[in-house]
Amino acid sequence: MTDPFAPAKLGPITLRNRVIKAATNEGLAYKSRMTQELIDFHIAYAEGGVGMTTLAYCAVAPDGRTDGDQLQWTSEAMPGLRAFTDAIHAHGAAASAQIGHGGPVADPRGNKMPAIGPSRAFPNLAGRVTRKAKPADIERVIQAHGNAAKRAVEAGFDAVEVHFGHSYFASAFLSPKVNHRKDEYGGSLENRAKVARRIGQAVRDAIGDRIAIIAKLNMTDGVRGGITIEESIQTAKWLESDGSVDAMEMTAGSSLLNPMYLFRGDVPVGEFVDAMEQPMKSVMKVAGKSFLKTYPYEDNYLLDKALKVRAEIKSPLIALGGIVDRPSIDRALDAGFDFVAMGRSLLREPDLVNRIAADATTPSLCIHCNRCMPTNFSGTYCPEIIDHSPRTAGWASGATTL
Repeated sequence: MTDPFAPAKLGPITLRNRVIKAATNEGLAYKSRMTQELIDFHIAYAEGGVGMTTLAYCAVAPDGRTDGDQLQWTSEAMPGLRAFTDAIHAHGAAASAQIGHGGPVADPRGNKMPAIGPSRAFPNLAGRVTRKAKPADIERVIQAHGNAAKRAVEAGFDAVEVHFGHSYFASAFLSPKVNHRKDEYGGSLENRAKVARRIGQAVRDAIGDRIAIIAKLNMTDGVRGGITIEESIQTAKWLESDGSVDAMEMTAGSSLLNPMYLFRGDVPVGEFVDAMEQPMKSVMKVAGKSFLKTYPYEDNYLLDKALKVRAEIKSPLIALGGIVDRPSIDRALDAGFDFVAMGRSLLREPDLVNRIAADATTPSLCIHCNRCMPTNFSGTYCPEIIDHSPRTAGWASGATTL
């Protein structure tokens, strides 16, 4: 049996244990820069015992932000990003930065520029047209990932997690449901995977083995005609043979097409309606129950699919989905996974890892109500333990960027 609380190698780095705080969009950046609220958010997980915490979501380009305040890799943001890594390291944990481009999931209103994707589409989540990416756009986004990875090294991060999931830019190209191109980036899986593979190579070329590189890769979009597990396995094999990543975190679902496929559990449609702005507020009122489908929760709910990937590749894998306690951690590690990623359960209890390490019978208090999801728009928190958002009235005007 693998000890989840012993140090473990991840590419060129060593984590103090095998538990990673999964990327969960925090909604606490301001004007695309770091805030003390965002640092404090992650300090809680570092103090709580995770081996590494993941800062999400750090856009590689201004048109790739999923909201207008989202972190972006600019020169102005670098002092705050360094303050973040210094704070996490001071509490004994490693720091990872999730880097990516929102593609058709980006917010054209907040960004004041069109969202781009593999094909023209209407509407996106903001009720706007997604523009078809030109070859020059693709080259720009690929290079922007390499530049972001360089800045992650400069800012003191121990790892980058490259976002190839959830219908973000690279994932949208992988999906035949979203990608209808007729050029070299459309049609066959080999063509559709070119964007992800070239991004991975650009990141590796930019930073070598100075820090770890993780790919967050969709196993399925959760919709008919989307990415299949067989296609995901082949893409994972290509990434492995390219030598562009040190580990892969297997995920599922689509922020554009079927977001609840990743989360499982209750569907708080009313809370989503309250959190959204027009015109999507009205759309969610009418179509929310059909768009936000219900999937019953169970521990390790993505493990069966991820085991199919595990059987086909040798690279380290990070198990995600329903990792909430010692039995679910052990089940994943005993099945051949190298690390586990925890999300909602840590939102409820930031110190859960320390308490599980002290007592293997410690249960998770997360009830999988998913009411934390709509809080992404205003500062992520667990409504079971906090009755107000960290981004209270007047927060934006009083926020201090670092």
